[in-house]
Amino acid sequence: MKLVKKILKISTTVLVVLLITVYILFVNFSSPKSDEEIHEMFSDIGVELFVAKNTFGGFKYRTVSVQKIIDTNKTTLVFIHGAIGSAIDFKDYMTDSLLRSKFNMVSYDRVGYNYNDSTLAQKSLKLEVNVLQDFSKNLNPKKTILVGYSYGGPIVLAMKEKFKHLVLLAPAVYSAAEPMPFMLNFYKWSLTRWLVPHVWKSASLEKMTHKRELQKYEQKWKLSLSDITAIHGDSDWVAPYENSLFLQEQFPQKQFKLRTIHNAGHSLVWSNFEFIKKEFLKLAH
Repeated sequence: MKLVKKILKISTTVLVVLLITVYILFVNFSSPKSDEEIHEMFSDIGVELFVAKNTFGGFKYRTVSVQKIIDTNKTTLVFIHGAIGSAIDFKDYMTDSLLRSKFNMVSYDRVGYNYNDSTLAQKSLKLEVNVLQDFSKNLNPKKTILVGYSYGGPIVLAMKEKFKHLVLLAPAVYSAAEPMPFMLNFYKWSLTRWLVPHVWKSASLEKMTHKRELQKYEQKWKLSLSDITAIHGDSDWVAPYENSLFLQEQFPQKQFKLRTIHNAGHSLVWSNFEFIKKEFLKLAH
């Protein structure tokens, strides 16, 4: 009996230590990186990174780019991340030598996803669109491609101005296809909410209100003036492939192109880099 109790005690202790370790690693992995950390990430690859702080409507957000001054002879890629996410989700693209030779590339941390910031996501697609409008106001729309990943997709698609092109990567744009994962309960339950890292609280808030926000816009997607390419994996369960099929029905074939990556999931931004890179290069001129 004593041996059994001893084994149970040791097993419980080991399990608790493992859970704490996993939680610490999860928090560290999820948390936004400091300016110093992202500078180091890019410099290790031999790419100089330019970081700036912008303000809109009382909200501060960080911008990153791989050129100090926009080259007006090049097309500019503007990346908008999802939830969770950050400006450096697109690091592989921004550090690619061929892409850098063809494009200016800029990105920013959306409200609620900045480093060392107590502000949470504002649960408003309209606010996100206004931030993007402010961020891109000094760019020539005829030479600007907006790239929205996941929750960044509807932000890009809601822009009324005509841009050179819109690229939607696994976009979450259709309320009827919006899944509600069990993990949201950790934020909903007051007993466990304190365990949820800050950026995951922002992501949870957006997830809980995203369906309602999409319903305000999804019948207006077809009003977009820009040509659109959607790139989606048909095994995506976070933002199901149905989202892009829904969009395909809204636009004439000449305006909207759907690029399907078979057996790809929601992490296609990283796992299918070469495929997406080739699609960008087609839009360089």
